[in-house]
Amino acid sequence: MRSTELPLPHGLLLRPLRGVRYAVDDLAAATTPPYDLISPDEVRNLLGSHPNNVVRLILPGFDRHRYGEARDTLHSWLSDGVLVADEQPALYVYEQSGLGFLQRGLIGNIGLADPEQKIILPHEETVPGIVADRLGLMRTTEANLEPIFLLYAGGGAASRLVDEVATTRPPLIDVRTPDATRHRLWAVTDPAEIEAAAADLLPRQALIADGHHRYATYRLLQRERHAAGASNGPWDFGLALLVDSTAYPPDVKAIHRVVPGLPLAEAVTRAKGACRVHEFTDLEDALAGLAAASGPAFVLAGEGPAHLLTDPDPLQLEHAMPAGRSARWRSLATSVLTEFLLPKVWGVLDDERSVLIVHHDPMEAVRQARDASGTAILLKPLPADDVLAVAAQGEKVPRKSTSFGPKPRTGLVLRTFFTD
Repeated sequence: MRSTELPLPHGLLLRPLRGVRYAVDDLAAATTPPYDLISPDEVRNLLGSHPNNVVRLILPGFDRHRYGEARDTLHSWLSDGVLVADEQPALYVYEQSGLGFLQRGLIGNIGLADPEQKIILPHEETVPGIVADRLGLMRTTEANLEPIFLLYAGGGAASRLVDEVATTRPPLIDVRTPDATRHRLWAVTDPAEIEAAAADLLPRQALIADGHHRYATYRLLQRERHAAGASNGPWDFGLALLVDSTAYPPDVKAIHRVVPGLPLAEAVTRAKGACRVHEFTDLEDALAGLAAASGPAFVLAGEGPAHLLTDPDPLQLEHAMPAGRSARWRSLATSVLTEFLLPKVWGVLDDERSVLIVHHDPMEAVRQARDASGTAILLKPLPADDVLAVAAQGEKVPRKSTSFGPKPRTGLVLRTFFTD
């Protein structure tokens, strides 16, 4: 049996792939946001929007046969021509644009580097159950159904290629999705252009902006295949979108929490012994106070007045924080929340069952809190500089700390091991 030691790429390796793409009329109706932004209600809506919606692959049913169903659906769509593998390997230039934003990047196969090399930097903790679910799906389908989202500091040949292609060549895809985002895609197949872009990226470092669970899954599957005696193969690479953050700075949004069954009044009462608590009759005023706060701060909302928490007690906070963490990590609002407020003040275990996640929308978090007789914990986005600094020194922020965007649309480019 071969060693489980993973092959170590010597740099940020980007290679072309034979992308698998839809050959349907209404592409917007067949694609979706990333799997972790889709609620159960939205799954039902998406299933009704198009018979071949990609949600059937990325979020199959809930019984023990779901991964096999996704595999069978994938193979059926490939056989029927719903999905088609491109004839030539390519790097794909991908552009997203909308009101006030424009982002461009390259989609390709990224080499799976050992974290110790600090080539690809995870910055966020993962949840084992989610990784296990994604691994079951990836192992069974033998496919990367959604790209991870990487950021790198660029300004070189790869970035110039992206802009030249997007401004001078006709796209393969030009579609507007229901969220008013325009998506355009080009295939770069010229070997000289691919080689120049790959050479430019090789010495660089990339931060995982989105897709930590998928990246962890990539590496687990790679380890499994090598442990079983497999030689180098498609499992040594993963589907990724790389964006030059110098040219296209990311938009970082907040991720809010909801604690079902924790009444707002109780949460506020307990917080008064740990933080300064400011009451607001108007939620918008509380959110304005949150935005203006200079240190870790949170808004508690639900049934009743909103409350702004600031200035956590330094002595209690010091006792709650794990040893060995940097000062910058300790100062993050999500670190204060997960290590101090949730477990020590409210007695809540920070897992996917006890703490619900709501991306971006504070009003949706408040609605869910009211429906669950609980408390919404509203946060402001972590500064991107803090995330980068923490990742660069080998630390990870707590789970669901950041939401970098705009995120790539799922279904525009898929990757299978057997067509790559």
